[in-house]
Amino acid sequence: MCGRFSQAFTWEEIVAFSQPLTVPTERANLQPHYNLAPTDTVRIIVRTPLGRELIPARWGLIPPWHKGRPNEVGATFNARVESVATKPTFRSAFRSRRCIIPASGFFEWTGPKGDKTPHFISAADGALLAFAGLWERWKDPETGQEIISCTIIVRDPVAGIATLHDRMPCMLHPRDFDVWLDGSAGEKLLTDPPPALRDWIVDRRVNKSSVGDDDPGTITPLG
Repeated sequence: MCGRFSQAFTWEEIVAFSQPLTVPTERANLQPHYNLAPTDTVRIIVRTPLGRELIPARWGLIPPWHKGRPNEVGATFNARVESVATKPTFRSAFRSRRCIIPASGFFEWTGPKGDKTPHFISAADGALLAFAGLWERWKDPETGQEIISCTIIVRDPVAGIATLHDRMPCMLHPRDFDVWLDGSAGEKLLTDPPPALRDWIVDRRVNKSSVGDDDPGTITPLG
């Protein structure tokens, strides 16, 4: 699974990462978020008739046929690559509503319950990571509010990450952005080797999802 990640980048960095990116009249107000958790608002890159666009989305996909409240949809912040094309919650989005979720890195934990050690995993070269994701539009039947939501697709870990957790986000290379977003690539693309990764131990205060969303110290190496 991927239950916590970081989005800390400037407008210039995300434009360079996402090229081509549709530039709005005014630059997006990209406040850094270092400790994002499910149901938080994250930034995703979607394909539109005008090109790639960076938009906000609820982390935790709500399928369009969901009849309850948003918090009743279940744990949909991750989608397993093995079933993403067939599971009813995700299959429609997999066919036609794919996204890229830019990330500075993500967190995993080692150690016994109650005494977990947090690790931050990022690209070895310090570049942004591109998580493969899906998105949906859902209208709240009670309020009429439209909510855009997303999920991160996860896979078996590669060597190195396997010592931290038994799952990891599926990651894309820039050369694959087009075929992922336009729907022409299948699940196999998602199990290709990811970019080179590195990890380090960070302060345990990040163990609480409510701590450190705006604190860069939560991803600073200890020692």
